[in-house]
Amino acid sequence: MGTALQLGAALGISTIAIAELLPPIEAVMVRKINDEIRSGSAERLNI
Repeated sequence: MGTALQLGAALGISTIAIAELLPPIEAVMVRKINDEIRSGSAERLNI
């Protein structure tokens, strides 16, 4: 989370906005990665 906050600050995004938006974005990313792993496509992700 610290890195995301630093990156957002460098881009001029408020800390509050980052803290609000990051958890839902992270949840989608985790879901998509899990879908790839289950489908056997994890090799493309280098996992």
